[in-house]
Amino acid sequence: MCLLALAWKHHPDYPLLLAANRDEFHQRPARAAAFWSDYPEIAGGRDLEAGGSWLVATREGRWAALTNIREPGAQPPAGGLSRGDLVVQAVRQPLETLAARLEERAADYAGFNLLWGNRDQAWYLNNRSGDKAHQLEPGIHLLSNARLNTPWPKTEKLGRSFTAWCQDKNPRKENLFAKLGDSSPAPDEDLPQTGVGLELERFLSPIFIQGENYGTRASTLLWQDHEPSMTLWERSFDADACLKEEKKLVWPLA
Repeated sequence: MCLLALAWKHHPDYPLLLAANRDEFHQRPARAAAFWSDYPEIAGGRDLEAGGSWLVATREGRWAALTNIREPGAQPPAGGLSRGDLVVQAVRQPLETLAARLEERAADYAGFNLLWGNRDQAWYLNNRSGDKAHQLEPGIHLLSNARLNTPWPKTEKLGRSFTAWCQDKNPRKENLFAKLGDSSPAPDEDLPQTGVGLELERFLSPIFIQGENYGTRASTLLWQDHEPSMTLWERSFDADACLKEEKKLVWPLA
């Protein structure tokens, strides 16, 4: 997962609303959103190489989402732990002790941002900032491959359109997919300098990335309403940015 916008206790109809894009190499195998056979309480897409995920939710209303941190030249930590396993831990371990457990092992993983929560709390941890995990205040939060709410052009652009959607009196969720599908690059003068060079900065600057070997593989909407119920709606794309598969999972919360 490389870009997301989260409205946490901000929208009057949706206490949780998350819109996200997953960017990955096209050759890395993955399964589209579904309830998992080995963990039947978990719903979401799945990385078939390491077994983890980038965004999941549970039948009880817990949820988690992950982005990598862009750190060119960094050496992977010994042990080769998969960051995709963090979202599974985040929805399966006791919420009361989860933050401390994640902090204990944070240095064992390559750079990551992790968001997680339930119907009452939302938490954030960046394992490169030196900060402890902390709860989020209600509002709109934006995340790409730097710290939470870092003003990269793509996060700011998605943030503006996401905020406008939240202010619409009759919003349509399909419109969020259109916002996640914006493939226009940022102007050179607005690009961040993350150490990957100008050409790659340009390539990675759109909300929706299109590339022969690497690009946006899935767009996902996750929301909780006041029924209460949870909905996970995912669209998967091929290397030509064409819609390959669409899944919409809806379940009641106890």
